Amino acid sequence: MILQKGRPLDQSGRLEKEIMVYDLLDKLNIEYERIDHKEANTMALCLEIDKALGTQICKNLFLCNRQKTEFYLLMMPGDKPFKTKDLSAQINSSRLSFAGAEDMEEYLGLTPGSVSVTGLMNDTQNKVKLLVDKDLMDSEYIGCHPNINTSSLKIKTKDIFEVFLPAVNHEFKIVELIRYE
Repeated sequence: MILQKGRPLDQSGRLEKEIMVYDLLDKLNIEYERIDHKEANTMALCLEIDKALGTQICKNLFLCNRQKTEFYLLMMPGDKPFKTKDLSAQINSSRLSFAGAEDMEEYLGLTPGSVSVTGLMNDTQNKVKLLVDKDLMDSEYIGCHPNINTSSLKIKTKDIFEVFLPAVNHEFKIVELIRYE
C-alpha cells in the first residue's frame, strides 16, 4: 500500500461513483492522499490501512429509526464501540438499528462496506442526517472511502466540515458517544 497524492493517474477499471468523488474533491480544491488496497473487510486490513494513511479511518454506520422514516450516517472513531442507546436519546429518536443495503443504495448510492461521508454527495434530497462523534472533531485528518472500499482517502477534517459538506448541502450534528473501557 503506497500513499499517493490525489486521484489515480490510471482510472481504468474504477467505478464511476469513485471517480465522481475525485472530481468533486478536485473541483472544491480539497487536497487528499489516497491508498489503494484489497477490499477492506477485516479489522487487520483496516489497521494496516490506518498505519499507511497515518490517520485513523472513521467507522461509518448507516442507521435508521424503527419506522424507517429517519436515516442517519454516524461518523465515529474506528476504535470506539457503538451502543444504540447512547445515541438514541441524544437525537430524540426511537430505537435505532442498522439500515438495510437497499436503503443504503437508494439514499447514498453505496454498498455495504463502502459507507463514507463522501456518499452524502449522492443524497441530493437530504434524506440522511449526518451525526459526528465529538472525538472526531479533534482529529487533524479523517480517513474515509471514496464511495468504494478498495481505496481510502486522508482528508483534512476542516475540509470535510467547512468545504465538502456545505458543497453537498449537508449539515451535521455533533454527538457524544461514551468510550467504554
